Amino acid sequence: MSQRFFPDGMPPPLADAISLPWWEAAAEHRLVVQRCTSCETTRHPPAPVCPECRSADSDWNELSGRGQVYTYTIVHRPIAAGQELPFVIAVIALEGAGGLRMISNLVEVKPDRIEIGLAVELVWEDMSPDLAIPRFRPVER
Repeated sequence: MSQRFFPDGMPPPLADAISLPWWEAAAEHRLVVQRCTSCETTRHPPAPVCPECRSADSDWNELSGRGQVYTYTIVHRPIAAGQELPFVIAVIALEGAGGLRMISNLVEVKPDRIEIGLAVELVWEDMSPDLAIPRFRPVER
């Protein structure tokens, strides 16, 4: 991603024992989701047990990073000092994720060009060598 989106004034996300594998994959620019090995339900954010069958057994599936805008909002008030406005928060229906959706930001697009169903692809915002944040941009056609 050519431009930094995350404002300097915002604290970085925190990893715990459950989410650490997700953050480690993200640092390698790999988008993964947790999958229950008992019933195959995918989940994000990561959790210690499956919300469907209550199994504690899971693995990680890597996704393509493609999807579609499920819904979005355009934000006109800053959350942190120095944040460029407006910005877009979107819910992305992830391809190959069993119906899973992820909340992120749409970048590299003017807000008036966004619509429900817009095809998007993953881009990574590198915050440090150990921290990358997933963002989405429109797929170039």
